[in-house]
Amino acid sequence: MIQLLDIIAVNIPLFACFAIIIFAIISYAAEKISLEVTSLAIIAAFLVLFNFFPVVMDNGKTLSSVDLLAGFANPALITILSLLVIGQALFQTGALDGVAQMVSRVGEKHPQMTIAIVFLIAGTVSAFLNNTPVVIMFLPIIIGLARKIKIAESRVAMSLSFISILGGMTTLIGSSSNLLASSIIEQKGLPAIGFFDFTAPALMLSAVGAIYVIFIMPHILKSNEKTTDEAAINSARGKQFLAQIRLCQDGPLIGMESKFGLFPELKNMTIRSVNRGYQTILPPFEDLTLRAGDVVIVAATRDVLTRNFNDKNSFIRASFDYGTNSTTDLDPADLTMVEAIVAPASRMIGQTINQSNNLAATGATVLGIQRRKRMMRQAIDEIRLEAGDVLLLLGRRADIFGMRTFRDLLVLEWSAADMPLLSHARRTLVIFGVTIALAALNIVPIVISAFIGALVMIATGSLNIRQATRAIDRKIFLLIGAALAMSTALEAVGGASLIAEAVVSSLDGSPIWVVLSAFFIMIAVLTNFLSNHATAVLFAPIAYNTALKLGVEPQIFIYTVIFAANCSFATPIAYQTNLLVMSPGNYKFFDFVKAGVPLVIIMWLTFTIAIPYYYGL
Repeated sequence: MIQLLDIIAVNIPLFACFAIIIFAIISYAAEKISLEVTSLAIIAAFLVLFNFFPVVMDNGKTLSSVDLLAGFANPALITILSLLVIGQALFQTGALDGVAQMVSRVGEKHPQMTIAIVFLIAGTVSAFLNNTPVVIMFLPIIIGLARKIKIAESRVAMSLSFISILGGMTTLIGSSSNLLASSIIEQKGLPAIGFFDFTAPALMLSAVGAIYVIFIMPHILKSNEKTTDEAAINSARGKQFLAQIRLCQDGPLIGMESKFGLFPELKNMTIRSVNRGYQTILPPFEDLTLRAGDVVIVAATRDVLTRNFNDKNSFIRASFDYGTNSTTDLDPADLTMVEAIVAPASRMIGQTINQSNNLAATGATVLGIQRRKRMMRQAIDEIRLEAGDVLLLLGRRADIFGMRTFRDLLVLEWSAADMPLLSHARRTLVIFGVTIALAALNIVPIVISAFIGALVMIATGSLNIRQATRAIDRKIFLLIGAALAMSTALEAVGGASLIAEAVVSSLDGSPIWVVLSAFFIMIAVLTNFLSNHATAVLFAPIAYNTALKLGVEPQIFIYTVIFAANCSFATPIAYQTNLLVMSPGNYKFFDFVKAGVPLVIIMWLTFTIAIPYYYGL
């Protein structure tokens, strides 16, 4: 008993380190405590532990608070945050909207083929860009195509998330876990992992995974086919707002003629009525030619209205009737769009938009209106507001935020969004392309190209400081900082070497490929309950030490960590894009288990069979 206590006393830092890591894994998985608090608590625990129980590292230096906090200045973390800013700039300027619109047009004629094209594009783009904006951009398209060929949203939404994850494992910057694992190997004095160093084996894994996702998984999820969720449909399609176009002399719409009862030139808009003098013309519009003085009432989604307002080349921008307040001459960078509900006891009830002095006082422009109870066809300036009407408002950021205290309107905070800077789209694409090229061609390290790319995005106005700051997710920042602190502590107390010895001894005499296979499935299971960032950082030093003990190139074990940490398929909490598609696909937790576990097993078996042959093990 005394000997046991002596052993524990000597190894207090080791046992305490394992206890903190076990707490971290349980806390991150259970989510009873917020991720931010857990991350800060982990760092604080390590700081206190090594202050009272100093540990000497392999280099002869004592582990200090500087070493534990160094993760916040880690090049991999700086790269990840820089890429998040670049991704936000691409999203903010609508730089990739052209691709989405082109795919959407093709889908009108060949929806089934287009679904496959969307998956291919999403997987390819995810290799170079954060997965989240990719899924956000293509999700409405894939949902619309599914409806067109009469299949359930549940059979395609999850597939989009999984395809983006598979694409993310193919390049160094495709996933943050890739960068973090690479940073560990650099700290050991080994050459940095190149941009495409593991692309070939990753493509083998991704190809097999994609076959399952596209051809087999939809049948597994078939039970969701008749399950619909109105909120999900609204989210995917976009709610229809009523907007008003007043035709002036020599306006761009003058002389436009109806064809087969419609006006096909008005892309993604439906004309509800045309008011001509005291006459209201309803569809179908037979042999109707638009002329000066007509008031055209259209229904369109918020995205369509935003795009047409913000595009100076839009042939209907000049014809929008913006009501009493005009924001057409303001810089789009200063504008924010938000949805607001007319409150039950609002003084605006019974008034038209132009009659409402309270609305005029906000300084905001009414771009559209939605009434959920029934379809409206009259001119917007003739509609008398009712409780529950949703107004699409556009105004200066300060004016919009000032409406929080406005009792007549309930501002939907989640709906607030800055106007996309479409005029900066080409510039943003060029900056993104140069950033990727500099890293891919090994002209400069990825941390330098990404950091400068983010700086140039801000300096050229593709996004402002506030938008860039918002793109930096504090959860990712704190999680990675805490994970790197865990990795440093585990190495310092000899925990990584101890686990590596345990793995080697338990698999004593087994071929290298068996050890790699065991490593893969262990990491793949854990990454579905813990963050892929934390999993990669925790297992990278263990993989490195195991490789040294087996006399194998460490890069192969690091690649194993990268591939396995990206197998975030079996739970919705495993990856952010899984959570994004959960509502549109109307999924339950078990749906991810049912569809994702087979994919994890397929990836494991493919890795076990293919990788040894590829590396000659």
